[in-house]
Amino acid sequence: MRILNPLVTLLLALGVSLSSHAQFQELEEFGENPGDLEASFFAPSNTENPALVVLLHGCAQQGDELALKSGLFGLAKKHNFALLLPQQALSNNIKRCFNWYSPDDSTRDTGETLSIKNMVGHLKAQLNSQQVYIIGLSAGGAMASGMLANYPELFTGGAVVAGIPFPCADGLITGISCMRNGPSQTSNELVTLVQKINPKQTVWPKLSVWTGTNDSIVNPLNSTMLAQQWASLSGIDDKPIKYKKTGYTMTHWKNSAKETRVELIEVSNLDHGIMVNPQVENGGEESDYLLASPLSTVKHVIDFWQLSL
Repeated sequence: MRILNPLVTLLLALGVSLSSHAQFQELEEFGENPGDLEASFFAPSNTENPALVVLLHGCAQQGDELALKSGLFGLAKKHNFALLLPQQALSNNIKRCFNWYSPDDSTRDTGETLSIKNMVGHLKAQLNSQQVYIIGLSAGGAMASGMLANYPELFTGGAVVAGIPFPCADGLITGISCMRNGPSQTSNELVTLVQKINPKQTVWPKLSVWTGTNDSIVNPLNSTMLAQQWASLSGIDDKPIKYKKTGYTMTHWKNSAKETRVELIEVSNLDHGIMVNPQVENGGEESDYLLASPLSTVKHVIDFWQLSL
């Protein structure tokens, strides 16, 4: 059991919610919590069986603030889907990063991975959600990659932003190496490792992968290899189709029904972060690790998942 930060302990003793925004409720009593994570959520009041979107924040971030600033909360209200916002604590990681590189937290049914799974299962049952999606940024993106690989049956779709393929690392040293240089494994080796975890899985969640071409924290090669890994897992053998747009390049991997199951979006000349477009409704606002772009990541992803219909 991890020792809670004294301030966190005091706030909990006083009954103070760690969510700083009234729009979100604290998620309580969601079952076993070996990762000592907390969470808040938003549920639309006028919708039965809403789709559920899980947002995993990056280092030094608050999940509720990222939901607001990225535009995701506005989209949830507009399109009537629910949000689940797991939150890392300083007592678990001094930079408040999800511990995506630690086997104690990234292996199926251990640590933070199990905590997030139990949060999802609890809220899914509470809201009677039939579809669950997950999106993560940076360390949260790496954790989202791990959640999709460990529990593909739980998710309808995912999005990994400035993240890393799973399983790229087995500790802090290999984690840093993966961030800087990309995976030491080949794409095929990454596929095999995930298939060993899920030997009976045949249908994989559709996936949107994002990177800035000038990302100085997470090597963009990680995004390329993650997309290739997921296309192979999805049984897509056809050559991907590449579209060059103003300010970004989009690559699609389509199945035999001509449905895009995996996409890679590389935004030109941007560093590390999630993309926002303040010029459009719910396109997000520019801030630390929220980068002005021709595309809003969350608006595009919600369309890709068909939650805006």
